[in-house]
Amino acid sequence: MGNTRSSKGAYSKSEAEPYLEKLKLLRARMVGDTNYLADSALKRTRSDAAGDLSKMPIHMADIGSDNYEQEFSLNLLAAEQVTLAEIDSALARIESGEYGACVECGQRIKKSRLNAIPFTHYCIDCASARDQESRG
Repeated sequence: MGNTRSSKGAYSKSEAEPYLEKLKLLRARMVGDTNYLADSALKRTRSDAAGDLSKMPIHMADIGSDNYEQEFSLNLLAAEQVTLAEIDSALARIESGEYGACVECGQRIKKSRLNAIPFTHYCIDCASARDQESRG
């Protein structure tokens, strides 16, 4: 990512400033979301969540629902952590002066795309090509 091809389409630090603020706000919100998901998925038992202080056995369907909810929360947490890593990468690209340049072709990523996905690594053409490759 540190090659000359990547930096030719990069935004200057002043051009990247609005995205820096957007990324910082998005990162703060996502950190809160991931903390909440981790707390709800890993630290709370069914009885804690329901306020149930009884030690009576619970129904098997409740256990299944609890397991499903925990697995769903853990999957969301994993996806949020991937996005958080992409946000951190975008913040590093701003700092290094490489933000806004497609890491594939080096062309400038359009502002409309960065407004929608400020942590994107790819211009729309390269993202579409990667999508087509992954679909087979």
